[in-house]
Amino acid sequence: MTPTRPRDLFAVALVTAVVVGILVRLTYGSLPEFPLFAGATLGVLGIAEAIGGNMLRARIRRRPGTQPVQPLVAARAVLLAKASSLAGAIMTGAWGGLLAHVLPLAGEVTAAGSDSLAGVVGIVCALGLVGGALWLEHCCRTPDDPGDEPNGHSPTG
Repeated sequence: MTPTRPRDLFAVALVTAVVVGILVRLTYGSLPEFPLFAGATLGVLGIAEAIGGNMLRARIRRRPGTQPVQPLVAARAVLLAKASSLAGAIMTGAWGGLLAHVLPLAGEVTAAGSDSLAGVVGIVCALGLVGGALWLEHCCRTPDDPGDEPNGHSPTG
């Protein structure tokens, strides 16, 4: 399994932003107002994954006072990290598509102003989920993984 590449997540977010931007442009008048903290759950998940990654990393590196990690637990954590980073990228694009439509209208339309704030909270929290997920995935690498070297190459290559 290869590590998640940020450029792939960026491409997913960009495509989602374009699609959601078009949909919002076509239907914005009939949409309800977005709650300010609608995207906050994503940020909480990102923080939880980052904390879990730190704990898992200590166990994988067999730090004193920790129990070794069963391979299936590490595999599940990587799967969660990959799925979360993709979900975070999709939601970043969705909030970005909303913001692309409502930011220019924020000064003229009251609903667009409050939706802009909700969009900013949402995009920050979605990016937090992506960051937490990428950190969790990084923490699941074993100490002898070639990707752990500072220059990205193994000592022999």
